[in-house]
Amino acid sequence: MEIKSNKKYKYTKTIRNWLLLGLIMLIGQVIIGGITRLTGSGLSITRWDIITGVIPPLNAEEWLHEFNLYKATPQFHKINSTFTIQDFKFIYFWEYFHRLWVRALGFIFLIPFLIFVVRKKINGYLIKRLGLVVFLTILTASAGWIMVKSGLVNRPWVNAYKLTIHFMLALLVITAMVKTIADVYNYGTRKAIKSKKIVSLVIAITFIQMIFAGLMSGMRAGLYYPSWPNMNGEFLPAVLLNSENWVWDNMINYDSYLFAPAFIQFTHRMLAYLLLVITVYMFLRLRNKISLFSKNWLNTALFLLILQVVLGILTVLNVEGKIPLFLGTSHQLVGVLFLMSLLFLNYSLRKQKA
Repeated sequence: MEIKSNKKYKYTKTIRNWLLLGLIMLIGQVIIGGITRLTGSGLSITRWDIITGVIPPLNAEEWLHEFNLYKATPQFHKINSTFTIQDFKFIYFWEYFHRLWVRALGFIFLIPFLIFVVRKKINGYLIKRLGLVVFLTILTASAGWIMVKSGLVNRPWVNAYKLTIHFMLALLVITAMVKTIADVYNYGTRKAIKSKKIVSLVIAITFIQMIFAGLMSGMRAGLYYPSWPNMNGEFLPAVLLNSENWVWDNMINYDSYLFAPAFIQFTHRMLAYLLLVITVYMFLRLRNKISLFSKNWLNTALFLLILQVVLGILTVLNVEGKIPLFLGTSHQLVGVLFLMSLLFLNYSLRKQKA
């Protein structure tokens, strides 16, 4: 794969720093979303007001109004019926911060973007790339609201599959931004690396693993098997050995039967082991064939994956009725950084145009 951006176009340091800031904020958005999920805060705000939603409740009357709206949700009736106004304020904060961060991200992108276009500081290629990022961001936000609505009727949690779609769209936004930054910084090598296909394979497996990570989160599958290396004393849970359980209804009704959480967590674990093996293989195969710059990304990817596996194990072992906030959030953050390191490694190995 060759770089398709215009190499004669010189992007200023301001443009580059702006793009890096955007990437950092996108990572922050995913992490805040993870905290929102782990604290059970995602359903605390029952409306999506793009403009007026910027202003939080400012007095006791407004707080009571928001609390009463929350009291009408299934989550309050089935899980948080003992909540006080102070408990509500805590979960409201994280969902509000999550939405506010999205709005701030929009302003940081939109206003400078318009200024750079008017002043002709960016070319047509970058305009198209950033247009894709903006489109995916809007799509992610829309999927987020659809996800929230799924938890406001009948069930006390958001739908696991809709949460996973929301999460994967967020990863696609980050992926698009990484590609943009790699092009702007002119990532690439003079000679083609014949062995780089292994990187694409690791990226593909990582995306599949991220899908199961989203399902793990949405189904709260980590709560059912808080042990390692086995799963409550079994390598393969007995519920998966019964062929009668392999029906689609069990995947749909994951809240009422153990099959889906067992299947998702088992697959998530196996994919983690596979990723570890194939990433070590990638490291050994590429380390003496690539430049120092690419090797730094290769080393980073291996380090992050080992750290990710350790965090995953510690997260499961420290489950006590709920996922530990610090470990769960760290596990998600390192997973995103691992994916990014693979993408940057992949772009650093592509052949540059002459």
